[in-house]
Amino acid sequence: MTSSHPPVEFPAPESSDDAVHGSGAASVPEALAEPTVNVRAKWITGVVLVNLGINAVLYAPINVLLGLQAEAIDPAAKEGILSLVTAFGAAVALIANPLTGALSDRTSSRFGRRAPWVFGGMVVAVVALAFLAAVSALVGGTEVTGTTAVLALVVGWCVVQAGVNSAYSTIAAAVPDRAPIGQRASIGGLGAMGQTIGILCGAVIGFVIGGNVGLGYGLCAAVFAVAVVPYLIWRDDPVLPRGLAPKFALGTFVRGFWIDPRKHPDFGWAWFTRFLMFVGNQLTIVYLLFFLKDEIGHENPAGGVLVLTGLYSIMVLISAVIAGRISDASGGRRKIFVAGSSVLIALAALILAFFPVWPAAIVAAAVLGIGFGAYLAVDFALITQVLPSANARGKDLGVVNIAATLPQVVAPTLAWLAVTRLGGYTTMFVMAAAIGLVAAALVYRIKSVP
Repeated sequence: MTSSHPPVEFPAPESSDDAVHGSGAASVPEALAEPTVNVRAKWITGVVLVNLGINAVLYAPINVLLGLQAEAIDPAAKEGILSLVTAFGAAVALIANPLTGALSDRTSSRFGRRAPWVFGGMVVAVVALAFLAAVSALVGGTEVTGTTAVLALVVGWCVVQAGVNSAYSTIAAAVPDRAPIGQRASIGGLGAMGQTIGILCGAVIGFVIGGNVGLGYGLCAAVFAVAVVPYLIWRDDPVLPRGLAPKFALGTFVRGFWIDPRKHPDFGWAWFTRFLMFVGNQLTIVYLLFFLKDEIGHENPAGGVLVLTGLYSIMVLISAVIAGRISDASGGRRKIFVAGSSVLIALAALILAFFPVWPAAIVAAAVLGIGFGAYLAVDFALITQVLPSANARGKDLGVVNIAATLPQVVAPTLAWLAVTRLGGYTTMFVMAAAIGLVAAALVYRIKSVP
C-alpha cells in the first residue's frame, strides 16, 4: 500500500552547508540520508520514554477512566457509551497517524522534522485530558448530563487520540531517520518494552485513583508531559532545509497515502502480514475475560485476567529486548524471527483452543508474550527496511500503523462470529492460529530483507 505515483523528487541542496556526504555525485541532506552511525543510549532512552508515555495515556482511559465516566453518565447504557467513544477515537487514530507522519516529512522547523510534532502532540493530548477531567467534574455535579456529556466524551477522547498519534507516528519515523539498519531491531525491542511498561503504568493509574477520574487524567497528563522531555532534549533531529521540502498540492498529498503493492511488493507484504498478525493476537485476547468465566470456570475471572496479563507483559519485556539484539547480531536477519514469533503466537492460540484449563492458560499467556514481544521488536526493524523512500518515512510508517490499528475493529467482529455462530471459543482460537500461520508463511514473500 504505497503511493501509485513516484516519490517526490527533492532538488539538490543549494550549498554544501545543507548537505551531508552521500553516495555518488549528488549530496543528500542529513535529514534524508541513510544513517550509518549508531545512535547513543540517551537518544534511545528518549524514544523509549515517549513510547511509555503514549501507552500510559491510551490504556488508563480505555481500561478504566472512560468506563467510569460512561457509568456516571448512564449506568444502564455504559457499555454502549464506552463502545461509541472508543470507536470514534479509533477512527481518529486511523486518520491522524499517517496524516501527522506525512506532515512531519515536510516540516522544515529549526527544531527538526519530528520533535515539533512529538511536542505538539503531547500538548494537544494534555489539554484534551484536562478537558475530560473537567467533564468528569461537571457530570458529577449534574451540570452536564445525557447526550451533552456523551458528546463531550467523544470530542475529548478524539482530541486525545489525535495528539497521541501525532507523537506516535513521528517518534516511530525518528528511528529510521537516525538509527542504522543494524541497530533497529534492538531499538524496536526497547520501544516494545516502553510500550508494555506504559500499558502497565496505565493499569497502575487506574488502580490507584480509587474512582477519582479527574486525578486519573491528571496523572496521565503528567506522565506524558514528563516522558517526552528527555527526547526533546536529546532529539538529534536534523533540520530539513526549506528549499528541499516539496511544494504542497492537495491531490498529490492525498494520493501519496496509497502505496501500490505492485510497485512496492515488499512493503505490501510487510503491511499485510503485520495486519494478519495483529488480527490473530487480538483474537487471542479479546474475549479472555469471558473465556475464563464461561469455558475454564475461573472463580475470579477479573483476577485471572490480571495474572495472565501480568505474565504476558513480563514475557513481552524479556523477549522483545533479547530477540531484537539477536536479530541485529545475526547480520540483520529478520524473516526467520518474524516467522518464528508468528508460529509461537499461533501455538498459544492452539493451547487455549484444545486445553481450556487454568494451567494451560498460564502456559499460553507466557508463550503468547514471548512470541509477540519478539514479533514487535524484529518486525519493526523489517518494516523500516522496506519503506519506499527516505523522504516519506513518517507517512509510510503511519500507513503501516493502520495495519496495527485496523485489527481492533476487525478482530472483535471475527471473534463474535466465531463464538456465537461458528462453534465457540475453540473455533475462535483455531481461527487465530490459522491467521498467524498464514502470516508466518507470507513473510517469506518479502525479498529485499534477509
